[in-house]
Amino acid sequence: MICGSGMAMPYHIKTLSAAAARPAMPTPCPACFPPSWRPILGGVPDEPWMKSLQTFVAARRAAGPVHPPEECVFSALAHTPFDKVRVVILGQDPYHGPGQAHGLCFSVKRGVKPPPSLHNIFKELAGDPLLAPPFAPPAHGELTAWAGQGVLLLNNVLTVDAGLAHSHAGQGWERFTDRVVAELNGRREGLVFLLWGGPAQKKAAHVDRRRHLVLEAPHPSPLSAYRGFFGCGHFSKANAHLEQRGGPPIDWNVK
Repeated sequence: MICGSGMAMPYHIKTLSAAAARPAMPTPCPACFPPSWRPILGGVPDEPWMKSLQTFVAARRAAGPVHPPEECVFSALAHTPFDKVRVVILGQDPYHGPGQAHGLCFSVKRGVKPPPSLHNIFKELAGDPLLAPPFAPPAHGELTAWAGQGVLLLNNVLTVDAGLAHSHAGQGWERFTDRVVAELNGRREGLVFLLWGGPAQKKAAHVDRRRHLVLEAPHPSPLSAYRGFFGCGHFSKANAHLEQRGGPPIDWNVK
């Protein structure tokens, strides 16, 4: 299933977090990623660092709760096919509270209270005077409508121990998401990269600013949003860039 949606999964995710008793289980590429991403990331499952990451995540799941659920780990890629990506938003690691993370950065499922960072994103959207259509206060925090318009909602690290922020950092996910960004940079043209906070901004090293628009600001966390995230205008600037290239803008309303 695609992360509780009731839809059949087009890829196999359990290879990344199977029981620790099977750390050497192979991950043949056709079964690893959503269809449009398979030829792009084809060699990744055989990389030694990815196999080490698989073993690490499997051991952590065997030891206790890990977020998001294993069927949701690659939801960002499943919801936004490679050739449909228009905007990339990079988060840090998944929410570590119960029921929050579902594989799309900053997003929470319907019925889950939006965390402070997402609340601040909504506040910035509501205060952007150039945004059209104007942003309406949302009834929930699920951002799948953005993903369906070509907004890749990718965390820098794709798993986390329950209650322990950054607990899976430095284990290999950063190399994986570096690869995703590098492939988008090299194979696509005119994308918008919204990089909020230090970890996301490190990804700028993989982006050619002559071919893509890179917008940087502090993270929307309550600890840093007032240092320049509020008032950054990234959402209207992204739309202006997309329209200048002849494409439709993103409707940033949460539906």
